[in-house]
Amino acid sequence: MTYCLALKVNRGLVFASDSRTNAGVDYVATYSKMRRYCWPGERVCVLMTSGSLATSQAVMNAINRDLNDPDAEFSLRHGKQLYEVAQYIGKLSQAEQTLHEKAMEKSNASAESNFILGGQIAGQAAEIFHIYPQGNFISASEDTPYLQIGETKYGKPILDRIIAKTTTLEDAARCAMVSLDSTIRSNISVGPPIELAMYQDDSLDEPFHHTYTLNSPMYKSMKKQWTDGLHRAFEQLPRFDWEKVKADEPAGE
Repeated sequence: MTYCLALKVNRGLVFASDSRTNAGVDYVATYSKMRRYCWPGERVCVLMTSGSLATSQAVMNAINRDLNDPDAEFSLRHGKQLYEVAQYIGKLSQAEQTLHEKAMEKSNASAESNFILGGQIAGQAAEIFHIYPQGNFISASEDTPYLQIGETKYGKPILDRIIAKTTTLEDAARCAMVSLDSTIRSNISVGPPIELAMYQDDSLDEPFHHTYTLNSPMYKSMKKQWTDGLHRAFEQLPRFDWEKVKADEPAGE
């Protein structure tokens, strides 16, 4: 299991992902879920994945193969619209799943992977897409300007409360980190390091990228301030009516 999310706000895009691929009593594995592709002035693509690591790696390998083949029918650099790149990734994923379909059925296992693709092509608007295992995809909406894959439920409430189109890029990044931290706290199958990338609209340049471990000062400070703030807010919640009555009663003799 994993957790990845992308946010689309007025000033740009934010991407965040965990790095855990397996978590058991005596075995924990990590693997980067985020890939960044940039051709300055031309296009920027960020790709994140959850699900079958074997399928995800095969899709990444196919992407790199086509990028290095001048005679390839299609690659990340060929699409004139970002949705064409999403279609291409969906086809690669479907091809890999089909290749191992019978073997996976015999072992009662799944080769499915989900992807989030985001970025911008020169002359077009920045976009984010969720590419399903079946190869089809959706984009973020005005009302819900974010996409999630993997273990989504724990990190969703803060996104619904905070994220809007007018949210600043930096606030969106902080919200993404809190969303990931909430998931890490509640589910052992999601874990650090956390990868964060921020892309500013129309820059067509390498996104800001940073990796945060449990010992990173910014991450430690954010966790503490968020936890402390939640405790303070909880303590200030309204009292029930019977608590008010009890508080007004005179102390017994």
